[in-house]
Amino acid sequence: MEVKWLEDFLSLANTASFSRSAAERHVTQSAFSRRIRQLEDWVGLPLIDRATYPVRLTAAGESFRGTAQELLQDLLRARDNLREKQGLRANTLTFAALHTLSLTFFPQWLRRIEPRFGGLRTRVSADNNGIDSLVTSLREGGSDFLLMYSHSAVPVFIGDSDITHRRLGDERVIPVSAPDASGRPLHRIAPGAAPPRHLAYGAGAFFSHALADLFARRPLERITIHENTMSEGLKAMALAGWGLAWIPESIVRLDLAGGQLVRAADPSWDLTVDIRLYRSLSNSRPVVEQFWRIISEEQAEPLDVKPQMACG
Repeated sequence: MEVKWLEDFLSLANTASFSRSAAERHVTQSAFSRRIRQLEDWVGLPLIDRATYPVRLTAAGESFRGTAQELLQDLLRARDNLREKQGLRANTLTFAALHTLSLTFFPQWLRRIEPRFGGLRTRVSADNNGIDSLVTSLREGGSDFLLMYSHSAVPVFIGDSDITHRRLGDERVIPVSAPDASGRPLHRIAPGAAPPRHLAYGAGAFFSHALADLFARRPLERITIHENTMSEGLKAMALAGWGLAWIPESIVRLDLAGGQLVRAADPSWDLTVDIRLYRSLSNSRPVVEQFWRIISEEQAEPLDVKPQMACG
């Protein structure tokens, strides 16, 4: 069970409208409906009567409403008390981040910032529950900053007018494959070539949306044989020869240099995405303001991410 499910349920109990609650929670209506279903699956009973308009709570839903309110209040109170005791709110910067960026970009970028800040204490929550959870964490104060990719084809429902961002750089996402004995890609995109075996990003992954836009502009006949929401998982499958995958260049740079992976298409099939850092202006903790001031003074130039070891 996730805290955001309780918050979604209480919002729906108040609005009696899936569309209004989705807007209030800054997610798509389909994502909001899915989260309500997940809560009902966890409870084991239907909480919402969807046969009426406006929707209303079932008897079980009415009974659960008070429990949800008390549980949410207790959880938030316990979290705040723990943070206060450990001094996290005063001294630690908390980042919500896409998993790939937390492994590749974040360590070196933070190393560049640290000399100007001094005594950095940080904590990262990666996107184990999808982009929605990262955005919710930023909006509701669970994190100070949100580090993620940005692409024109991928809507991010930030919503709040007091949330701003800084562009930190960019990243190329390139199609790669294991090579054959002659060094040519086992799976490739080329005129006259057979439809390639495609290692795809699962629904909800950031790059699944960006690639959908690419394929809409450049239709590609392909055979999808595997899905994974994690770039590292797709890279492992590509290394094993299962097919081609679009992987952030920072993850595969060493594998390309060593010949374990090769480009599976010409550069016209590459994607370029921005790297952005988001924050809420309502979060005015001194440590947050100090860090943001340093970031704002930085030149918005791409950081050349060169991981010391391959991420597999």
